Amino acid sequence: MAMQSDVAAVRSRPMTAEERKVIMASSAGTIFEWYDFYLYGSLAAIIGAQFFTAFPEATRNVFALLAFAAGFIVRPFGALVFGAMGDLIGRKYTFLATILIMGISTFLVGLLPGYQSWGVAAPIILIALRMAQGLALGGEYGGAAVYVAEHAPQGQRGYFTAFIQTTATIGLLLSLIVILMVQGYVNGNYPEVAVLDAAGAAVMNADGTPAMMKAFNSWGWRIPFLGSIGLLLISLYIRLQMNESPAFKKMKEEGSQSKAPLREAFGQWKNAKIAIIALLGLVAGQAVVWYSGQFYALFYVQNVIKVDSFTANVLVAWSLILGTGGFLFFGSLSDKIGRKPIILAGCLIAAITYFPVFELLTKTANPALYNAHQTPIVVTADPESCSFQFNPTGTAKFTSSCDITKALLAKSSANYTTVEGPAGSVAEVKIGDTLIPSYEAAALTGDEAKATKAAFEKSVNDALLAAGYPLVADKNETVAKASNFVDIFTGQKLLIIAILTYLILLVTMVYGPMAAMLVELFPTRIRYSGLSLPYHIGNGWFGGLLPATAFAISAQTGNIYAGLWYAIVVALMTVVIGVLFVPGGTHKKDIFAD
Repeated sequence: MAMQSDVAAVRSRPMTAEERKVIMASSAGTIFEWYDFYLYGSLAAIIGAQFFTAFPEATRNVFALLAFAAGFIVRPFGALVFGAMGDLIGRKYTFLATILIMGISTFLVGLLPGYQSWGVAAPIILIALRMAQGLALGGEYGGAAVYVAEHAPQGQRGYFTAFIQTTATIGLLLSLIVILMVQGYVNGNYPEVAVLDAAGAAVMNADGTPAMMKAFNSWGWRIPFLGSIGLLLISLYIRLQMNESPAFKKMKEEGSQSKAPLREAFGQWKNAKIAIIALLGLVAGQAVVWYSGQFYALFYVQNVIKVDSFTANVLVAWSLILGTGGFLFFGSLSDKIGRKPIILAGCLIAAITYFPVFELLTKTANPALYNAHQTPIVVTADPESCSFQFNPTGTAKFTSSCDITKALLAKSSANYTTVEGPAGSVAEVKIGDTLIPSYEAAALTGDEAKATKAAFEKSVNDALLAAGYPLVADKNETVAKASNFVDIFTGQKLLIIAILTYLILLVTMVYGPMAAMLVELFPTRIRYSGLSLPYHIGNGWFGGLLPATAFAISAQTGNIYAGLWYAIVVALMTVVIGVLFVPGGTHKKDIFAD
């Protein structure tokens, strides 16, 4: 009875000043790191125009996205490098290294001259800086989670580490708000700037007038990157005041420190199997729910149901504001009932509700598009000519008549069915009563290819317009639109925010208790290394591939909702593996005892 009273007292006592400093130091730096990571993703197209000027627009965007993807690809390698450092030299100094690398890289992106000034060196340096940021982020999360958890009192680890879990969402929200503010100010107060080609000459429009771009697209995009130096200095100052974590100091004093944490964590089956279980039974499902609720939801609103980017950012920002408290609620709840049931319940609820929720989102945000989906569209094609259009980097070329037709329909957010055509036949699409033959791009070159493509796209778009598809955004009066950040008080926009907030709350269920859960699975001597790798494989690869995979599935099946199957299947896999193999009751574990 006395022991239960002691635990209850620990759980209910307020934070000490030192504990508040620990959370502030860890959270401030992690917010900063996520802020920068999302900042580049939001501005990828604009940055691409500055650093990949020598290439056509489509290729330029490909390279810009490749530079963004580089940050995801190297995250697990950062987890290995900095995880080992954290277990060898300590949490505090590794933590300082990651924020310095991220902060300096961020600032240098803002300073880096464009292609016109430095030629091919500019994009090469940009990609190198992105890789440095990805490496730093790979070490940052593990450090933050371990550092806070090892300072947290027994019985409050879920609540304390939940503050770390809010940082990714706050970083995304901060990046959206900063972009909206800077973009509005710069474009409203500075004139447009002439567009220059790779040689520095003015680009001309077809009518002989110089092509112009908004001031933000020309130079204003650098301001959020340069301004992040303030966040870096504040975070660095706070972290320099911190002490090493008590668990690491205790381990070092006892001489029980691992001499080869990577080999011990992943070379010994007793530890490696924990990492595999953590990846497949916890993190993979958490990653797809997280990316679906934040990144894919934003992508879906903008690119699938055709809400303009400003309005989409406003609606998602409000959902983040309303839903972020869920991290603390579910983190605290996990201290009472355990981490495992909350995380797996979030994955299961997401898997069950994604289809009706995203359908309601379409119906609410763009009723005209939802109604147009009632018109039957049928693609007839030789199955051998149809590819699975998985294209995470944008470099693949799809030239068959089937692929060309499906890609155009998917781009227009059309729902369609596919029927088998004769072997070797050219695909055709029937929209309502209009039958349109496609073409084989590989058989055409030069002006003939351009003319054929233009004629086919015009025929398909005309038929889609006749079927009610709202292809011209300015003429679609049913689509949600916000004129400013507080223009949300209509039934349509409030319902959209409610739907998006529901998706964020699912994110908080699976993510809020995750840091504490991962910390509790691994012993102190390999904790930093052990948890970092499965976390970043799960979130960097399982989650990072979600938008490209979802689009490919939707294009393959002809249904804008079919891409959700990726998240649903992975989430259900995690539920099954988690129920069978993930240990329960870790919230009661003494992490100082191992």
